[in-house]
Formats: sequence, C-alpha cells, structure tokens
Amino acid sequence: MSRHPEVKWAQRVDKVYITVQLPDAKDVKVNLEPDGIFTFSATAGAENNLYELKMDLYDKVNVEGSRINTGVRSIFCVVEKVEKGWWKKLLRGDGKTPHYVKVDWDKWVDEDDDGVGDLDLGGMDFSNFGNMGGDGMDDDLDESDDEEQEAEKAGDVQKTEEASSETKMETAPIA
Repeated sequence: MSRHPEVKWAQRVDKVYITVQLPDAKDVKVNLEPDGIFTFSATAGAENNLYELKMDLYDKVNVEGSRINTGVRSIFCVVEKVEKGWWKKLLRGDGKTPHYVKVDWDKWVDEDDDGVGDLDLGGMDFSNFGNMGGDGMDDDLDESDDEEQEAEKAGDVQKTEEASSETKMETAPIA
C-alpha cells in the first residue's frame, strides 16, 4: 500500500511551483503530461515505504519548459503554464483539495504583486537539467565567494577551521 507525500504549491502568472516534501527519497519518478497530469513515485524511510501521487493540474502545461530539482529533503518542480494567467487552485475539478496538498506561503505571491521579482531559488542551478549524468549542481559559488573575500579584506569576517558541507542535488527535465 502506498502513501501520499506532502505537497506544497505556489504560482506565478507563467508557472507553478510544486514541492514534494519527502526526505531521503530514492527511485524518484516524476511524470508530467501536456494536459496537466502530474504523477510522482518514490521510496523513502527506513522501511523503504512507497509514496505515490497523481494530480490533475488545473490547466495545460508546457512539459519541455518545466524542470525538476531532486534534493535531499524535497523534490522541487517548476511547471510552466501553457497559457499565462492565474489559476484559481492547483487541481482541476470541484472536489475538495486533498489533505496532503498545501499552499507554500514561503513562495506565494498575490496576483497583484506578481512581476515585482522572481522567486529566490536559494542558489539552485537549473542550467544543467538535461545533464543527469553529472552531479547537477555547480560547485562554483562565485558570488558568495566574492562577497566573503570582500568582507575578509575589510576585516569583518574571521575564517574558521570548520569544514562546510554542500548538499548535492540532481536536476533534470520532467519526463
């Protein structure tokens, strides 16, 4: 028997952000169809429980323009809308939204505020989506390194001997 992972969503006029909250997911499979059918499956947990979901999104989507970023704690999808405009809700139909689908208030922008600025994706590099063979993330953090070096020159930052660890994420187009 499969379980449903928690899903958070937010939107812009031209795209929908879908985050599947599933730490340490393995064998992640995401499929997006042009008519808006979004399917997900993965295993997670000590007992490798199966998590699945199928969502009928509110409207049609551009599969080629949509992207996925698989991380350690979640699977983040940027789904491009075929027609620009605000969706009344995430899912098609008149039924009640399932309990595991929630609004992502951290990413939410009201319709009248859209266009003020794009979502801060926390430095995620979406340029290598077609390259699943690599590690998916650039190890090059030029901007933050430059800022740190400038701060060091100014005497504002003291170096510590602590090693920093970076989370590696795989990125790919949604199949």
